[in-house]
Order: sequence, then structure tokens, then C-alpha cells
Amino acid sequence: MTDFLWGAAASAYQIEGAWNEDGKGESIWDRFVRWPGHVLNGDTGDVACDHYHRMESDVALMAELGLPWYSFTISWPRILPRGRGAVNPKGLDFYDRLVDTLLAHGIQPKATLYHWDLPQALQDAGGWPNRDLTDFFADYARIVFDKLADRVKIWATFNEPWCAAFLGYGYGTHAPGIMNAQAAYQSAHHLMVAHAKAVQVYRQGNYGGEIGLLLNLNHLLAASERPEDRAATERVYAETHRIFLDPLIHGRYPEAFYAWLGPHAPQRADDDLSLIHNSADYLGINHYNTDTVAYDVHSGWLKARLTPYAAPGWGFTTMNWGINPAGLRAELLDLKENYGNPKILVTENGCALPDRPDGNGFVADWGRIAFLREHIRQALAARQEGVNLQGYFVWSVFDNFEWERGYSQRFGLVRVDYATQRRIPKQSALWYREVIQSNALAV
Repeated sequence: MTDFLWGAAASAYQIEGAWNEDGKGESIWDRFVRWPGHVLNGDTGDVACDHYHRMESDVALMAELGLPWYSFTISWPRILPRGRGAVNPKGLDFYDRLVDTLLAHGIQPKATLYHWDLPQALQDAGGWPNRDLTDFFADYARIVFDKLADRVKIWATFNEPWCAAFLGYGYGTHAPGIMNAQAAYQSAHHLMVAHAKAVQVYRQGNYGGEIGLLLNLNHLLAASERPEDRAATERVYAETHRIFLDPLIHGRYPEAFYAWLGPHAPQRADDDLSLIHNSADYLGINHYNTDTVAYDVHSGWLKARLTPYAAPGWGFTTMNWGINPAGLRAELLDLKENYGNPKILVTENGCALPDRPDGNGFVADWGRIAFLREHIRQALAARQEGVNLQGYFVWSVFDNFEWERGYSQRFGLVRVDYATQRRIPKQSALWYREVIQSNALAV
């Protein structure tokens, strides 16, 4: 597989720590973790993996593990403490040094501009329901491109806009903790407009690389063939897939779905669609699980009840996500058949399992290896069937802060002892190194 990208990923708030050091501004997650009862055990990302202070040794460890690519995210409030206005030079310097350190170790950098840590000052100005943020984001993007795009050649604007919009503004489980359906759909639309404006900045700046969007596309199965279950499944698909993919790929909105939403449907400007259409050089697919969907009149605005689905013999992760490797293949084929077969990277795939370290802290995580092996097998099978799949990234390099679940979940290829900050590669890290070295699923 010539030029196939193998790598692993992490995100700023989940690993960096240094939440208020060197001029960094407050993010919505810095505020949210201090809201009693909203994060398990009162955990915070204040220190996390302390990557901000341990970056050089962390990159050296990635090199030891044979990672050709590292996908990281940039903290907007570390660059612009109030989201706009004065730039924090120490924040830019950190990512400048990160990129240089990666390249010095033979690792290619892949950068994402936003992974949910909105500057709190912009939330105070209304957050993502406020259309002004689309321009503020484009201004932030230009600052980062000017600093890093000479060396970083694969970019993404947003990681999982569905989560930012719906978990943050619809269901209240993520920062900023708002529960308002209309705010969620308006945020989702504004995230797409902001994405398109940042891509416009990138293309007009002739930075010489690629820029895309990362979507969390989990697989959906109707609970039965009953029309009401199939219709509920289509509504969930519209919310998680169509509101992003239809304008991006097809240049249209899912109007039937917006009609269903009624007063919750987003307000759109006349030129938004032309701006969003074709505004991605590639799609990043984050995939973890499959749900069955049944009609339920008591289940929120979609009237849909989701139940985790596990393929026979696979079971569930500690997130209570059902393991169904064939779901990844199905999602990739759906993009081929219904969305024009765009260039695709699997930008997140992994699992949290009950890792049990031995006396030396080593984790023989054969369950994670089985998960990754079969998901990679399914992804490469889709590639053989004509899907334009060009890369695969494991989530995550390190155990880290898992949002509202705090430190209760471990996704990492590398175990982190949070008390000592000791890093210990797991069996899966050693296995993945062999997969990369062979450039195929031969182990």
C-alpha cells in the first residue's frame, strides 16, 4: 500500500495540562470541569498527561513505537486567550516546537484546529450559536496556518462537529453544558460555515497541503423492518451524517429532516451552501461503535431510542459501546456509494477496555489488539472494494482525560500512571508497530 498513512492521534485538552500556564486563556472545558457533578470523580484536565511539559520525551517515545504520523490538535485559547485579538506567542511557540520535534524524529505532523476547547470568552459572547464565531475561527485559522503550514501538510478544521454541537449544546453532557435543541442545530450549521471559511483561508493562502473535516460516523441498524423503526433510523442518520455530508458533498441540505425539526431547524444565510459545498480535500472518519435504532415517542426530538449493538462474540467496551468491526466497513462503503467516494482517512478508531497492569505496570491488552486487528481488516477490505481509503489512525497514543468520564477510561496504546506520569507502552503498541513496519495486517 504505497503512501498509506499509519498513525495515532491525541487531542490538546485531553493530554496537555498546563491549563493556565504561559498565557493560555480559559476554555469552556476549564470552566465545565469545575461545575460540580458534571465530570466523574471531579476529574479535570488541569494536568492530564502533562504533555505540555513532557512533549520532547513523548515524541521520542512515539518514534520508538514506529509511528510515521502523529495527529494532534491545537488549543485555540492557548493561541488566542480570548478567542480573538492579541496572540499569545508562547502558545504558538509550543506548537512550533512540537512540529519541529516531530519532524526531527521522522514523524509527520497532522494538525486539527479544534477539538472542543472553545475559548470561554467566546462562549460568554454566545458560543457556537453566535454566527460571529465563524469569522473568529477563520481569523484563528489564518494565524495558525501562517505559523505552521510550511511544515504541516495535512490539516483538519473540526474534530467531530456533531459532538461539539449536540453533546455541548443539545444534551448538556459536554462543555458548555447547554440543553437546547435549536442551539444544537444552529451550532452544527455554524461549525460547518466556520469550517468552510477556514478552508477558504487555507486555499486562498496557497499553503500547499490538504485540509479536511473529521466526522464521527457510527453505524446504525434499524431495530426492525417496521416503518416507524426505519424512519427513526433515518432521522438519526440525518442528524449524525446528512446535516454535515449533504451540504459538503452534494451541495444541498437535508430539507425533509429540517422540516421534521420545525422550530429547531437552523437559520441559514443565502450563500452558506455554496461556501460549504466541496470545502474538504478529504474526509476524516472517526468510528467506534454500532447502535440499533427503534422508534420511541418518549426519546427526545428524534423520537428514536438507541441501543448499543455488539456483533456475536465481541461484547462491549468499558464505555458500554458495542463492538461491531463490520460497522466500519459498512460506513466506508456508504461514503463510496452515496457520497461520491471521497478521499478518506480513518482518523480515530480504538477502544477503552479494563486494562490490568502487571507488577511492572505493563498491560497485555490482547482484547485491544483483537479490536484493532479486526477493524483494520474491515477497513482494508473496504479499500479492496474500491473505497478511497488512504490512512488509518489509532485513538489514542496515550491514556488520557476522557471528557465527562474523567480518567475512568483508558484508550491508549501507552499506559499513563497519572500519579507519576510514567509512560508504559502496552502490548497493543508493540503489535501496532509491527503492523506499521509490515505496512499490512500481517500479524
